[in-house]
Amino acid sequence: MEYTINVAGLERRLPLCSVNEDLYIAAFVIFGDVELTMACARELLKIAPKHDILITAESKGIPLVYEMARQHGENRYLIARKAPKIYMRNVFSTEVTSITTPTRQMLCIDQNDADYMKGKRVLIVDDVISTGESLKAVEKLVREAGGEVVGKMAILAEGVAAARNDILYLQVLPMFNKDGTIRE
Repeated sequence: MEYTINVAGLERRLPLCSVNEDLYIAAFVIFGDVELTMACARELLKIAPKHDILITAESKGIPLVYEMARQHGENRYLIARKAPKIYMRNVFSTEVTSITTPTRQMLCIDQNDADYMKGKRVLIVDDVISTGESLKAVEKLVREAGGEVVGKMAILAEGVAAARNDILYLQVLPMFNKDGTIRE
């Protein structure tokens, strides 16, 4: 089963994947799709609030936030990592549960990123916002670091995220029943 979506002027066919016995989601993966990444970055920048720095959660948002920074002429962006790395010092971390990952994960930044964010206008970016848990975790890290969250945005809003008024997005991505019909 597949779902065809038109986003940022491009059409893509997305495979439907089982989250549980009754719920399926369309797999929207921008990894490797340079044309889609560039187009979505361009369209998101048109609606992005003024900001000083972009941040995303590892991993699918990375090519998007890179391309947004590149197109906007920014020389740096930040990534909330899934685990501390040996080069990270004074790690800030929080736990998160995502709809696409069955176990709890950690997101973290280090003191260097926190110092860079402090007092700056931070725009949180992701590829898809569904439950909003990853977004909430990144927002917590930004606030703990002393950054000011000026916006939250994604290419797609899925499920309950489509009804939120605190996020900006390009397109709604429906959720699906096990027979492939759109879930109401």
